[in-house]
Amino acid sequence: VQLQASGGGLVQAGDSLRLSCAASGRTGTINAMAWFRQAPGKEREFVAAISRSGGSTYYADSVKARFTISRDNAKNTVYLQMNSLKLEDTAVYYCAGKWSVVITTIASVAYDYWGQGTQVTVSS
Repeated sequence: VQLQASGGGLVQAGDSLRLSCAASGRTGTINAMAWFRQAPGKEREFVAAISRSGGSTYYADSVKARFTISRDNAKNTVYLQMNSLKLEDTAVYYCAGKWSVVITTIASVAYDYWGQGTQVTVSS
């Protein structure tokens, strides 16, 4: 399985941005998918996760009501719509996938597949 993240960039505080993560290979082995992020000098942290059907989602408190995770299984793509961006959202964003169906596990070690990361920079 390969995951390719894209859509990052430089935006101003309050702006919106949409990240995409395209999966290829044995995509049938992926159930839950998620986004994580890592800011300079900090550990990688959970952002949001989505079930295989897209019917269930789970968010970190820091992004709840601002970010929306979704997926299009026909395109093997997961999205992260980020609204009302804040300076503290600046980080490299990674998409991840796993065989497990559990979406409430926030530990990065629980995920089997990782994309390469896309930089999101929010300026004032």
